[in-house]
Amino acid sequence: MTRGLFGRDDERRRLGLLLGNARNGRGGSLLITGEPGIGKTALLEASASGAAGLSMLRVDGFESEMTLPFAAIQRLTIPLSEHLPALSERQQQAIQVASGLAEGPPPDRFLVGLGVLGLLTAAAAQTPVVCAVDDAHLLDQESLNVMAFVARRLAVEPVAMLFAARDEKEVAARLGGVPELVLAGLNQESAIALLRRSLAAPIDPASAAAIARATGGNPLALIDLAEDLSTRGLGGLGLGDDPIPVGRHLEAHYARRVRQMDTQVQQWVVLAAADTTGNVDLITSAAHAMNLGDDVVDQVEHAGLVELRETVRFRHPLVRSAIYNASSGADRRRAHRALAEAADQLGMIELEAWHAAKATLGTDAHVADRLEHTADLAARRGGFASRASILTRAAELTPPGRVKNSRLVGAAEAALAVGAAQIAHELLERIDAGSADRVDRGRMIVVRCALGMFTADPAVLLPAPAELVRAADDFHGLDTEREQRTLIKAFEFCATVDRLMQGVSQDALGRRFEAAVTLRSGVDATILAGLGSLILKPYSEAVPRVRAAFDAILELPDHEMMHMGTAIASLGTFLWDEAGRRAGLARAAAAARDHGALQALDLLMWATSLAELTGGTVKRAEESIQQVREVRLAMGYDAENVINAALMAWTGSPRHIVLAIADGANAAGFGGVSASAIAAVGLRDLAEGNYRDAYDRLQPLVKNPFLHVTPNQYPDFVEAAVRSGHAHEAPPYVDLLLDRAAVNGSLWCHGVAARARALISEDSAAEPHFVAAIQALDQTGAEIDLARAHLLYGEWLRRMRRRRDAGEQLQLAVQHFERSGALMFLQRTRAELEAAGMKPVAHRDSGTPDLTTQELTIARLAAVGRTNPEIAANLFISVNTVDYHLRKVFQKLGISSRRQLADRLTAADR
Repeated sequence: MTRGLFGRDDERRRLGLLLGNARNGRGGSLLITGEPGIGKTALLEASASGAAGLSMLRVDGFESEMTLPFAAIQRLTIPLSEHLPALSERQQQAIQVASGLAEGPPPDRFLVGLGVLGLLTAAAAQTPVVCAVDDAHLLDQESLNVMAFVARRLAVEPVAMLFAARDEKEVAARLGGVPELVLAGLNQESAIALLRRSLAAPIDPASAAAIARATGGNPLALIDLAEDLSTRGLGGLGLGDDPIPVGRHLEAHYARRVRQMDTQVQQWVVLAAADTTGNVDLITSAAHAMNLGDDVVDQVEHAGLVELRETVRFRHPLVRSAIYNASSGADRRRAHRALAEAADQLGMIELEAWHAAKATLGTDAHVADRLEHTADLAARRGGFASRASILTRAAELTPPGRVKNSRLVGAAEAALAVGAAQIAHELLERIDAGSADRVDRGRMIVVRCALGMFTADPAVLLPAPAELVRAADDFHGLDTEREQRTLIKAFEFCATVDRLMQGVSQDALGRRFEAAVTLRSGVDATILAGLGSLILKPYSEAVPRVRAAFDAILELPDHEMMHMGTAIASLGTFLWDEAGRRAGLARAAAAARDHGALQALDLLMWATSLAELTGGTVKRAEESIQQVREVRLAMGYDAENVINAALMAWTGSPRHIVLAIADGANAAGFGGVSASAIAAVGLRDLAEGNYRDAYDRLQPLVKNPFLHVTPNQYPDFVEAAVRSGHAHEAPPYVDLLLDRAAVNGSLWCHGVAARARALISEDSAAEPHFVAAIQALDQTGAEIDLARAHLLYGEWLRRMRRRRDAGEQLQLAVQHFERSGALMFLQRTRAELEAAGMKPVAHRDSGTPDLTTQELTIARLAAVGRTNPEIAANLFISVNTVDYHLRKVFQKLGISSRRQLADRLTAADR
């Protein structure tokens, strides 16, 4: 047993369990944290000795690579390159672009993560894999995010991931979801035993106990004290007032050792400490530039502070930090200057810029320019966290003025792209707004509005559409593309805040959209023309331009379309094109999955969940919100608080809870969420026969209409008004529906308009409208509306004393309500069946007994012909996990083939 593992029996057992699970095909991960010298690396290295029958991969973090995006991922994937053909073409490209080995669009970090997961899984198919990551707190952010993604997705793969890191909150946060093992100091007995084993001579018990207490059981402190001090000196340390060398004191201890060495040795170790890559050629070249002789290397190695092999490695990170921090600023800058020159000679562009920045005191425009170029290189590889960090340093080296402001805004944009909201906010605060030019001022506004959305700040959200119009005005005449896209973003915020929008009216927003159409032709102009018409024009005039905008979005390349979820949902809803809306959102979601763009996918699944509640099914809405939870888990967020208040109303949550959530959303500035929840509660009142309550909830919404949203509520309001004694208020809304149906050609709109017309018709004229509604809706995916048409027709037939006909319609209503998941209508429907003298239809077997949401999702993808790798890519899991769940599905359903699976699911959906 190594001395670093002395007294770590419990921790070794936990490590052994993880490695044993990997051998048996049950993947897992572990984060080992603790203070410097506590034994993290020793425990991590123990995995190598316990990894018999396992393939070992080792990755270390280096400070100088912290701003090099995907640097650690590049080192990790080199030995796995033979398995690249097992990945999809897009995943292969993502890893190669991220590693700087190929040119291409910047990959999303989650797509890179899916590729790395695939590589590890492919390698583990031959031999179970252990990936040990030391000094994880020194990894570049992109690599740490990717590795965290992979660690969270391990389930049934023969892969174990081990991380060792200092006990820092940021590392634990980024590795959220990975089990953590916090190493404390050794207990008193083990600490004394380790001290005695490390000493060349005996020590008295009282001194040993005192030293064990003073060091807190830190193994490195105990071992180094034993090696470097005499027994007599140790006794004095233990019983006197002098501090024990542990933590900061241990660093001071190493620094004193270095100061006692030859001057050239000191310069060489400072040079090596400033580098941190361990690149022998780089350090040697820099040493020559500082006129350090070749014999100095031998003296350094003899001193025992570093190990010289393929790389230069300090015996412990504390040694490096002690040497670096104890040296003067002038000595550090001299070392970085020499390293920058050496890196330039070796063609290491990014490393040269990093060291040049470290060597600079004050501002230096030339060095800042080189750093900005490095930041651009990082962005091309998808390294937006690194770009934010590099641009921030470039701004620090830039003299005050326009260029400095532009770099700070760019850094804030990059930070926001990876969800670092606090950092983005702090960067904006550092900008001298008075000296910012118009374009940078507009960019600042865009970032602030996005931050308001991210942090749910109503003070920013409510005036955001007006602020974004102001940003577009700043871009006007200087950057037309930014101007048009900022206005599209203004519409997205308008749809979010709904009726709460401040600072600009809907009409003013529409006029600004139309004014921007003439600036430049193209897709953005077509979309703005459609949005402007949606707001300003009469419905008959608006439809052609809205249709053109909708079609233009559907023709966009995938990487652009996946960011247009709000526009797809809004324009599709305005056109009453439930099939086109569903297909558009599905294609955008598929594109987001394909690109690994989880943040975009999150928003798309939210939009789909809301859209399915009008013109769709509750089941699809539930599946979409479950996918939001899966995406949040994949990104490392808590999925427990993922809620759709409108969906909660549909699925039986208490009214007061749904309404409380609606109030909270309203207070936070999310007026659209609040209004949709209230409308859903009103619809639930209808379903349960509380018509007066439904009228009271829906009437304020239709009296204060909002763009494309409110017309979807007209059919509900008509039913509530007719059934609550306010029938005289219904005809105008029926006319509006009929007018829309005549223009848009939508079967969905035609069906609900006919259903509403039947409700206000005399009994002698109602039946043809009920029949027309059912015939139209039966050709759509709006199954809830179809079920409601059967219910209302059945109720009317019962009142007409046509009980047999009523029973047929009500039985159909039950079937459609069950199949669509709109169970809140069942009680009312069954009561009508009983009143008609018929036995209510019992709940039928779903055909998918006991399948979890993920199992059902995988089963449906498999049933339509998706391969396991395609399913894995769609759901951001490994192929092994897909196979595991499919085997469980086959077992539960008692089937043995995908054809049987397709038949079973088709039957279940009938």
